[in-house]
Amino acid sequence: MPPRTRATTYARRRKRRLAAVTNDLTPAEWTALTAAWGGCAYCGANGIPLQKDCVLPVSRGGRYTATNVVPACRSCNASKCNDEVTGWMRRKRLDERAFLERWAVLLHAARAAASDAGDGDAGEGDAHGDDARDVDAGGDTPEVGAFPGAATLTDA
Repeated sequence: MPPRTRATTYARRRKRRLAAVTNDLTPAEWTALTAAWGGCAYCGANGIPLQKDCVLPVSRGGRYTATNVVPACRSCNASKCNDEVTGWMRRKRLDERAFLERWAVLLHAARAAASDAGDGDAGEGDAHGDDARDVDAGGDTPEVGAFPGAATLTDA
């Protein structure tokens, strides 16, 4: 039996976490997200390869969904690791407010697109009247069939 290392133990845990939840980010949604952000969601770098980064990390209960994933450059993705996004942005002296406002606009548009499509669970947050302000309280975001038109969001 091969010796257990931290890396193999971590890999097994991550694999179990990912298998336990629904990760439904489609390639079309990823393409729309990268077009909507126009580069790295955190530092704004463009013209470089982008990676999928979960705003709420998988290790903290996040999932690979259109409402939790943002495009990130390799440097930002590796640096953020599994940190909470706002604390990490403050430490790196990145524009936290601009990111959160942009992310809220994109989430609101995604939720509006889901409710227009007749998705029954898309309005769960509406019962309390705080749907537009509830960016991602606990990873309990609605499932979105397709991310809204990226062309209209890039100018927001």
